[in-house]
Amino acid sequence: MATIDHMTTRDRLLGLTVVVIWGLNFIAIRAGLDHFPPFFFGGLRFLVIAIPVILFIPRPDVPFRWLLLYGAGFGIAQFAFLFTAMNVGMPTGLASLVLQSSAPFTVVLGAALLREKVRTRQIVGLLLAAGGMLAIGWDRAENATLLPLLLTLLAGLGWAFGNIGSRLAKPANPLHFTLWMAVVPPLPLLAISAAVEGPTTGWHALAESLQPSGWMALAGLAYIVLLGTIAGSGLWTALLSRYPAGTVAPFSLLVPVVGISAAWLVYGEQPSLAALAGGVVVIIGAVTASSTGHKGAAQRSRTLVGEQTVLEAPWSGSRILGTPPAVGSSSALSPSSTSSRFSPQPCSSAP
Repeated sequence: MATIDHMTTRDRLLGLTVVVIWGLNFIAIRAGLDHFPPFFFGGLRFLVIAIPVILFIPRPDVPFRWLLLYGAGFGIAQFAFLFTAMNVGMPTGLASLVLQSSAPFTVVLGAALLREKVRTRQIVGLLLAAGGMLAIGWDRAENATLLPLLLTLLAGLGWAFGNIGSRLAKPANPLHFTLWMAVVPPLPLLAISAAVEGPTTGWHALAESLQPSGWMALAGLAYIVLLGTIAGSGLWTALLSRYPAGTVAPFSLLVPVVGISAAWLVYGEQPSLAALAGGVVVIIGAVTASSTGHKGAAQRSRTLVGEQTVLEAPWSGSRILGTPPAVGSSSALSPSSTSSRFSPQPCSSAP
């Protein structure tokens, strides 16, 4: 397996392409939320993927409860909270930073639920991430309501529960498992939409999106499905099949940079220095919390057969899970990757 020193210029450019695709995914989400109610939009984005998956993709041979946990955490909870947060005032760019909380959340859940050992380095990372969140929270309290921030943190927690489900499932075909996850969220999210937003509100918005005033929303939906999920995840999986997860994963930390820059250019969002500083601390904490701190960790990530790598990406709406050692194997899209057994490796925020 190639190392970072042997990553070709072409593959580095492919990695940066994925970063741009996923960073712009937040702009597409905002375009959709400007037209669709949040719960309906979440259900619709998964429904568009779920229908062809049911028709053409074999169901993965995994216990249904773990597929359900993954879909409930990564699909339902994450996007229900994230879309609601952005709908009630969470800045588009800042959302991509705060979702970094999923990495330290996954470390905590892994320790609490899977009895994974938490090392001193990871504790330091957790404290750094918490400090960064407090800085962002303080800034929000001074300048705006805290509710959007709290909802985005709950989205990160939902993503972390999804990581636990994917860890326990251990699918033989990670790609099929990822695609079938999309089958879980549509009906619950559409049911929540009917109860909270009204039984016909979302469907009226869908009908109105066929008119010129709704074309931007449809374009946002198409971008999320075709580019954010299919193209982005496909390129990411190709890179993970050629390089160790630790070589590819750091690219994902650039996603908030693109997200914040794009939100500034398109929507004029200008996060405060305190919020940006807090976001940088969160990223540093996520990286530290997800690092094994062992000299041979990189080598083990390339040689231990059977150890799964989890690298999820909400901004793409997908996840690939696999075994790093074998060339051609897939790893997951996530802010986390296993440390010895399961130590999440930060990816960046996002849907």
